[in-house]
Amino acid sequence: RGSGHPSRVGNDGAGCEREADDMEEAFSVPGRAMPPEARPAGRGERRANDDRDAGIHLGRGRQEDGFEAPVAPSETPGGEEYNKLKEQLGGLKLATVCEEAQCPNIGECWSSSGNDGNDHVATATVMLMGDTCTRGCRFCAVDTSQTPPPLNENEVEDTAAAIAEWGVGYVVLTSVDRDDLPDGGSEHFAKTVRRIKELKPSMLVECLAPDFRGDMEAVANLAQSGLDVFAHNIETVSRLQRLVRDPRANYEQSMEVLAAAKAEGVYTKSSLMLGLGETTDEIKECMKDLRAVGVDILTLGQYLQPTPMHLNVREYLTPEAFDELRVYGEEVAGFRFVASGPLVRSSYKAGEFFIQNMIEGDRSGAALPPRVKSVQQMLKDGDL
Repeated sequence: RGSGHPSRVGNDGAGCEREADDMEEAFSVPGRAMPPEARPAGRGERRANDDRDAGIHLGRGRQEDGFEAPVAPSETPGGEEYNKLKEQLGGLKLATVCEEAQCPNIGECWSSSGNDGNDHVATATVMLMGDTCTRGCRFCAVDTSQTPPPLNENEVEDTAAAIAEWGVGYVVLTSVDRDDLPDGGSEHFAKTVRRIKELKPSMLVECLAPDFRGDMEAVANLAQSGLDVFAHNIETVSRLQRLVRDPRANYEQSMEVLAAAKAEGVYTKSSLMLGLGETTDEIKECMKDLRAVGVDILTLGQYLQPTPMHLNVREYLTPEAFDELRVYGEEVAGFRFVASGPLVRSSYKAGEFFIQNMIEGDRSGAALPPRVKSVQQMLKDGDL
């Protein structure tokens, strides 16, 4: 899920078709008409401009200014740690959002060598409840079906046992949407967290959760499971929700989910993909709304179109634009931490490193040093 930002594609078309007037309304900005390339192609239909360079969508990161689309890290997936993790996950039939969502950072997070030339512990984000989603958001590359396979009865134990062996201090669990289950899979999620904590009490666990169809009892059940961070992605600004997300998801419901989780006393986190046609003012308004429901941590990343059948990229933001938004988020909106950059995803090793230190510092009473660098600058300088 929220790896971002490409995430799921609907094989059965669930939720992927919208009426043209809905698209026009969702895309309407005063003084800006929706261009033809923004309209979704029908199933099986190919737009004349599908093969054109995405740089035609101009904005805060314009190609004519010398800025090009972000390039994934140079690491080619491989190496002993990567292969070991892939074999272990495959043997236990565990899915990862790293693979399912085509995350551009998989080579970095799954291998033990970091951008600074030093060795790091490999990490992965495990996707619970299978690899097939009941929803079909138009940015997402995970398979969808209204009748996904039943839950794997061994998944709770297998997942907890595998994670306990990795030797990491911070792990992220996420899941597909399972609207076919009475509680949306909340108890399955919660059982996994409780079992991880039994096997390794010191492990910090983040759950990147669905909205459970707005069932606040299901939200509270997961938030009370012993997790440390409850994450739920708002995905995009209010105006673009109908264009980007499945109709069963919406802005107000996601805000209510985050508020309900915060009421249980846990850290909360959300994420926005940028480059879909949102304005800077809309991003800032969304930040304010997230802070109003108590969200502590925010990630901002560039939307990258996973296939021609998904939403087009409207613009590529420059690294400088991402850093300006980070500064606004931390210094004006008031988030504890903002990870912002073209290839930042909601589950990202560099961000998890900082969050882990933040949580451990809060619990020990030790103050963290002031944050003076962006995540991308810390990586470049070898600080992470």
